[in-house]
Amino acid sequence: MSAAAPANSMPSKTKRSSSVFFGISIPHGVLYNIFSLYWIYCSTYLLALITVRYLSRTLGPAGWGMLAAVQSFGGCLLIAVEFGFTFSGTKEVARSRNDPGTLKKLISAVQGAKILLAVLSCGAALAVQQASPIFRNNPGTFWWGIAWGVAQGANLMWFFQGIERMRLVATLDFAARAIAVAATFVLVQGPADAWRALALQAAASFLSFLFSFGLAWKITGFEIPKLSAVMDALRNGVRTFIPRNASGLYTVGSTFLLGFFARPEIVGFYAGADRISRALVGLLAPASEAVFPRISHVATQSRDRTLRLARLSAAIMATVGAAMAGAQYLLAPLLVHMLLGPGYDAAVLPLRILSVLPPLIALRNVLAIHWMLPLDLERELNAVVVACGVLNVILAIVVAPHYGGVGMAWVVVGTQAFASLGAWLVLKWLKLDPFGSSSGGAAAVRGVPPIQAAPFAK
Repeated sequence: MSAAAPANSMPSKTKRSSSVFFGISIPHGVLYNIFSLYWIYCSTYLLALITVRYLSRTLGPAGWGMLAAVQSFGGCLLIAVEFGFTFSGTKEVARSRNDPGTLKKLISAVQGAKILLAVLSCGAALAVQQASPIFRNNPGTFWWGIAWGVAQGANLMWFFQGIERMRLVATLDFAARAIAVAATFVLVQGPADAWRALALQAAASFLSFLFSFGLAWKITGFEIPKLSAVMDALRNGVRTFIPRNASGLYTVGSTFLLGFFARPEIVGFYAGADRISRALVGLLAPASEAVFPRISHVATQSRDRTLRLARLSAAIMATVGAAMAGAQYLLAPLLVHMLLGPGYDAAVLPLRILSVLPPLIALRNVLAIHWMLPLDLERELNAVVVACGVLNVILAIVVAPHYGGVGMAWVVVGTQAFASLGAWLVLKWLKLDPFGSSSGGAAAVRGVPPIQAAPFAK
């Protein structure tokens, strides 16, 4: 079978059939993406929460805090290697899905860029290890955490998301992680075994990468990319790196920053609350990312169609976010007791503070992912997120040494609030507020024509 045949056949399936929800025709490719991404997310975080419950008890607050700090930094490297390709790569794949030659060049260039980013990330990790006592004193745990972050960041989910064919790769990814979790219960029996937990996660991520790489090879093939193609991929990724990873910049790195100023057990209390909060908040992400390829395509044809979907997603996600916030606040003591165990009562207050995040992130996802990115407003969005990122670091340095995990929780909430508000104010200034009357009559943005509305279908 030639490489061209699968690439041409996959999108045609999504064009032939669709389902109607609330009067909106949604192609099955979008639905498959939604279900697959939620399957990946729910299975990943279910396994992660099971692992957290076991490790927090087995390692104790200090050992768990050290492991969480390493994972937090590994998560930062994951973001660096993954870069903005989840959006920029997905968008280009969605727009070129019927051109096998372009897909081959695109996937080769993006993976070449990821290799370069992985090398740079390992160099940065060496410098950070020397600067941080908690990392310097646990080299085995630290470098297995780096291996996990790099391997997970190198995955090709962005490609399968763009071609709207994620079910098989999602199933294989879950199988690899499930095996790693089962092995954790057998091989990690005390604080001295912390490195094994990260080694197993790294192995699962690498195995998942190999699966996705092999499937992508069958679909498009690979080639050695030219340096110019790699640099083009990086330039495209820069525009969506910050929007894609805004939450990670404010949340994943918070445990890492706290590790510079607080004792390991304080880090452990905050890390437990952070893990529970991120597991709940993350339920908003798959829906946003699954719709993104289709809304990027629609945005090239009709402003009104893009606006209609953005408003619908805003109503749904805001309602879900508010419900999640109330549930997290009320159930915080129970969640801490069930997932972290005895001795972690100090995690309840940070978890309740972080309950403000779901509606804030729901609003930011709609403004950024479903409106600004499809209209090619990456530059404006990046300015907002960079400003908020600087604010986050400054506040962390000022607040964390004095108020520990509770202060860090307020820093994260405040930064997310400023990010959502900033994005809305920029759109208001550009007369592109999706919730106002000006958005429909504004001039075209970077080639997106405000043409007549049509049903949400290709």
